[in-house]
Amino acid sequence: MAANQGERTRRRLSTEERREQLLSVGARLFSESPYDEVWIEQVAEIAGVSRGLLYHYFPTKRDFFAAVVERQSERMLRMTAAVPGVPAREQLAAGLDIFLEYVHAHAHGFRAFHRADAAGDQAIRRVYQRALAAQERQILATLAADPELGPLAQRRPDLKLAVRGWLAFTTAVCLEWLRGSDLPREQVRDLCARALLGVITP
Repeated sequence: MAANQGERTRRRLSTEERREQLLSVGARLFSESPYDEVWIEQVAEIAGVSRGLLYHYFPTKRDFFAAVVERQSERMLRMTAAVPGVPAREQLAAGLDIFLEYVHAHAHGFRAFHRADAAGDQAIRRVYQRALAAQERQILATLAADPELGPLAQRRPDLKLAVRGWLAFTTAVCLEWLRGSDLPREQVRDLCARALLGVITP
């Protein structure tokens, strides 16, 4: 009877829903443990699917982890996409508000995304680095298009390096915040916003 119920549960999910379920389970497990300590069998058991079905979606563990990382990256980029015509200062504050709300609500996925940089597999690290490069390009494009901050940014030959450092700073702040910091979200937002604006403005 239990096996039949399991079969019915699996059939109720579409292909995309099942894939999303597996990625959600993976994000939680990879956020809680190092890459080498997460087993595909764990993912299949928690999701209530066979190991063979999981391998149907993701042929290897590396493919699975890379998909988890890419999923988190895509979400973050969509949430912080530039809005034409809105001053960069306003976009920065609004974008950080949305971003921090996401980080708090999806702490497991956020940790999994940033755990990728510590993975020993170079292919996985390349996925992570591509994701950070996309965030970097998005920020630089927003600054360059802003009437106030654009001219200031053009006079900073080190701006690309500074933005890359700011991303690392913001990541570290968010990870510490998730560990139980007493700072309210608004103060975390303002801290991160001041850090980026301080790099650009005199």
